[in-house]
Amino acid sequence: MRVVLRLLSPLLGLLVAAIGVVTALEVIVAWVAPASSPLVVPWPTWQATVAGLTWSSGTVRGVAIGVGVVGLLVLLVGLVARRHDVALTEPVPEVTVTTSPRSLARAVGHEVRSHADVVSASVVASQKKVVVKAGTLDPPDEVRTALRERVDEVLGRLPLARRPRVSVSVAATKGVK
Repeated sequence: MRVVLRLLSPLLGLLVAAIGVVTALEVIVAWVAPASSPLVVPWPTWQATVAGLTWSSGTVRGVAIGVGVVGLLVLLVGLVARRHDVALTEPVPEVTVTTSPRSLARAVGHEVRSHADVVSASVVASQKKVVVKAGTLDPPDEVRTALRERVDEVLGRLPLARRPRVSVSVAATKGVK
């Protein structure tokens, strides 16, 4: 979701900048040559149209609802895209310690990949769950048990404020040992 914010922020910034430039140019043209027609935006036509509207007209209400919905969508995208850090135990009450899910996944992945029977592994971590997918040339059930113990050991060594659930899946891969 952070990709959406990275795309949305510059686009909204460029839109606001473009509106500012057009407004500045229109004001300069109106000051320099008040009798001339507008440069880009037909302000006189818009002014005549807006003069006939009231706060209770359907157009004004529709635009207000549309702006409100767009604002809520942008707010929701911003809230959902926040960084979901993994909380660690606090050394003192005044200090908050966190780590990224990527760092937690790296720590678990390093331990999983160091197992002699693992030929490939991927680890995805979040605050609530750690998912390990590994490939082996040996019987998957034996390796799954060993990996589960290793992951539990790594998570036990880390000062996690809340221990995430662990899911370990091991698949047999084809190849010569």
